[in-house]
Amino acid sequence: MGLRGRLFASLYDRLLASAEEAGFRARRQELLRTAKGRVLEIGAGTGLNLPFYGSDVQLTVAEPEEPMAKRLAQRLREQRPNSELVHAPAEHLPFPDAQFDMVVSTLVLCTVADQARALRELRRVLKPTGKLLFIEHVRSDDPKVARWQDRLNGVNRFIAYGCNCNRATLDAIRAAGFTVDSLERGEIPKAPFFVRPLITGVAESN
Repeated sequence: MGLRGRLFASLYDRLLASAEEAGFRARRQELLRTAKGRVLEIGAGTGLNLPFYGSDVQLTVAEPEEPMAKRLAQRLREQRPNSELVHAPAEHLPFPDAQFDMVVSTLVLCTVADQARALRELRRVLKPTGKLLFIEHVRSDDPKVARWQDRLNGVNRFIAYGCNCNRATLDAIRAAGFTVDSLERGEIPKAPFFVRPLITGVAESN
C-alpha cells in the first residue's frame, strides 16, 4: 500500500467520527449484539466494531491492508486480546469450509475488488444456516440519486480509497444464495447524499 493508503488509514476514524456520533455507532451496536458463537469479521479496518461483541464471542478479524491492520492489531491487544487477526481479503479467506457461525460485514462490500467472489467466500466459510450480519451503503432506489451515484463513483473511489457508492449490494447478497431474514433501510448520517443510502440486515446461508 502506498502513501494514499497509509494516509487513508490514518484519517479513517476521523472521517467517520461525525457519522458515528450521529447514530452510526448505535446502528453497529444494535446489529452486533446478536453476534454469537464463532464470528468472522471481514475488512475489519481499524476495529470500530470491537466494543460491541459480547464476551462469549470467539472472534476472528480479517483485514488485507497493512496500515489498517496495524491499527486493528493495537485495538485487539487493548480490547479483545484473545481474538485472531488474519491478513486476508474477503475474496481469498484462509479458512476451511463451514468454520463460522456468523460473518460480519460493515462498509466492506462497497470496496472489495470482486463482490460476487467475496460473497461466495462468505457462504463457503459459514456453517449451514450460518448468518451474515451486514451494514452497507448501496445504490439508491431513487433513480435521480442513482444517476448521481454513477456520475460521481469515480470521484468517490479516489477519495474513499476504492469505495463504490453505486453497488446494488442487496441484490448481490441474494444472488450469492443468501436468504435475507431481516432488512432495514436507512441513511448514513452526516454523509454526502450520494453515499447516504444504507441497508442493515441479517441473511442466512442456505
